[in-house]
Amino acid sequence: MAESVISNRIIFRKRGTQGAFILGVKSKLKVSWSELASKLALNPRTLTDWSREKFHMSYKAASSMSKISNISIPNGYKILKWNNHLKSVSSKGGKALVEKQGSVSINESHRKAQWREWWNEKGKFENSIVQPLPFFKPLFSERLAEFIGIMMGDGGMSKHQICITLHHIDDMEYSKFLVKLIIELFKIRPSVYHSVKYSVKDIVISRSELVKYLHSLGLPIGNKVKQQFDIPDWIKINLKYQIACLRGLVDTDGSIYTHKYYVNGKSYSYKKISFTTASAPLRNSVYEILKSLGFCPRISHKVDVRLESQKDVKNYFVLVGSHNPKHLNRYAKVGYSKV
Repeated sequence: MAESVISNRIIFRKRGTQGAFILGVKSKLKVSWSELASKLALNPRTLTDWSREKFHMSYKAASSMSKISNISIPNGYKILKWNNHLKSVSSKGGKALVEKQGSVSINESHRKAQWREWWNEKGKFENSIVQPLPFFKPLFSERLAEFIGIMMGDGGMSKHQICITLHHIDDMEYSKFLVKLIIELFKIRPSVYHSVKYSVKDIVISRSELVKYLHSLGLPIGNKVKQQFDIPDWIKINLKYQIACLRGLVDTDGSIYTHKYYVNGKSYSYKKISFTTASAPLRNSVYEILKSLGFCPRISHKVDVRLESQKDVKNYFVLVGSHNPKHLNRYAKVGYSKV
């Protein structure tokens, strides 16, 4: 059951403490906003609002975060008893109305009748809570397939929100590409939140209908790994879509690294590519796509799909490529060389 809005609030004396605490918990648990919200039985929007310190968070949620992350609640706070707060607000509001109008109507049935009349004639058609926010539904394309790969890599979805979590420095340029891609595909400008202290940048879209649409395209809602998610069939049957999706996956959950070893006293250094996932179906699909493209992939430690030959790594950047400057820079800087 979701947490009641009528609950005690924790108020930190120093501004920034609440946001830093929440981001610290999220970073330590290595989860998306949607996944953390699910653990706490909260709406993801509530959690992100708290992280931006738009509102004071509940003491119950703070205690739960501390328990699941083993991070102590920061010192320097007080607890606001919510019932006392409501009484205070109600009292102040009533006094203001009396001063302004001379009296306050207590005809509850009349008030409810007026509200129903407004709701039936106007409210339910204008209220943004019940009207789904618009977005553009793109046709199948390489760009959409790449976005699906990005979501399967560093993205996550709750019933109401989409969140992609990137490194705030290493992926800074890539995040700009991703924002442009989202605008191009769905005609929506996402919200971007970042924390220098915890090295994270979250790209967030709050659209229930968009979540449903992406779910219909094959993206899971909730914990991806538990559902052992896989590349959607509409991508698997099209070679260009496979390549685009693979690029999105490796740009987010892949790495370009240097393998060094010694032979007869000489040091050798080579670039290699690794894609990591805990989902067996996804891992096998990436392996099969790479094989179909003429590569010689290898599965390592049961979670990595690797390209280890110089030829494969070079051809990957020719055939598949990357939109993540982090990968392109590492590929350019680390050469095949003898030391």
